[in-house]
Amino acid sequence: MKKDEVPAIDAVIMWVDGNDPFHKEKMETYLEHTHSVNNKSLRTRYDHVNEIEFCVKSILKYAEFVRNIFIVTDNQIPDFLKDQEKAQREFPNVFIVDHKVIFEGYTQYLPTFNSRSIATMIHRIPGLSSSFVIFNDDVFLIKKVIPTDFFINNKPVIRGVWKPFDENVFFKKVKRIFLQRFNKVKLERAGHYKAQQLIAKKTGFHQYFKSHHVPLPIRKSTIDTFLKKHEEDHINNISHRFRHATQFLPESLSNHIEIKKNTAILSDDYKLSYIQNYKKPFLWLKYKLRDADKNGNKLFLCLQSLDQCPPEKLSFIKKWLQEKYN
Repeated sequence: MKKDEVPAIDAVIMWVDGNDPFHKEKMETYLEHTHSVNNKSLRTRYDHVNEIEFCVKSILKYAEFVRNIFIVTDNQIPDFLKDQEKAQREFPNVFIVDHKVIFEGYTQYLPTFNSRSIATMIHRIPGLSSSFVIFNDDVFLIKKVIPTDFFINNKPVIRGVWKPFDENVFFKKVKRIFLQRFNKVKLERAGHYKAQQLIAKKTGFHQYFKSHHVPLPIRKSTIDTFLKKHEEDHINNISHRFRHATQFLPESLSNHIEIKKNTAILSDDYKLSYIQNYKKPFLWLKYKLRDADKNGNKLFLCLQSLDQCPPEKLSFIKKWLQEKYN
């Protein structure tokens, strides 16, 4: 590829319909305590309000250069694609990819309810471009983007900031010593940032590059090469049906390898409007959405845990999304 040539770029979205009773029943089979299937902190990882439709529409509207959009699921189809004739007419480059396809040769680890396990395998999507972008279903493009917002001279543009490991942060060390003294140390959580720190250490860093909920550019070969050389890490990362403290974030693996090889473009500007707290006043929510729309520096919007949004505010947000993307 020539230096200035733009590679084909696909988008990948991992999605699950956690409201599906068959999915809940399947999950209960593997939960240690079946009542936890309705636990609020667990449900928000799986439940949805059909926001994926607007995620897809945002890519189609604001990233016309994206070649294909792959939705990775467990034998499910989002509502807006269930009418096959309509889907083929309105979304001809949107494709459903089942877990069994990307886990070929490793199907003993299915079913899985673990986004980290699934993300570890998405580079195996048949026909996936060598450069692709991972979207969460609650992340939306809100303005026109161009290929160089994600790749420059085939180098991924990685958005984030350098942070020290938790054990090197003074107040966190003091807190841990205090808890140990009073025997109140909890089991190691499989936290988002812990999973980033884990792979930063494994790849030889003394701090970690902290990423956020933005679209994540990945080069397929970066993930594939590492996993083929580190089969034990590969198996550990896909064998846990639910999140586990020993798992790393595949996206963060890619980030740190690219940084180490000097094949990444680093940016500390997330260009993100992030909304998670739906308990704040209605006026604050309206301001955040208006600012996201008007602020020329904001390219991405994340509406995390939208399933936990109160009905009145959720109705307002969905109307905002419909007006923006329909």
